[in-house]
Amino acid sequence: MSDSNAREHLDTKHERNREQRIEGIKRWVEYIESEPPETWGPQQNAVVNDQLGAAQSVQTSADHQQHVEDVAAEILEVSDESNADSK
Repeated sequence: MSDSNAREHLDTKHERNREQRIEGIKRWVEYIESEPPETWGPQQNAVVNDQLGAAQSVQTSADHQQHVEDVAAEILEVSDESNADSK
């Protein structure tokens, strides 16, 4: 495999991963719109806490830990906005 093929393969993989993440986010939004916060809130907190714990347990860099915390904060913000819009 040449370098250009490897790069193309990697780009394809990244695009596929990106599309899967977007579909996952859409499914999550549908779920939280169909369920009360009492149902999905603890589930979301568990996922965020597990992600933070996993990031800490593999001794990731401070930058990566900050990135995980930033993404978690963005998810919570979007969830809060979505919850407020549904009321």
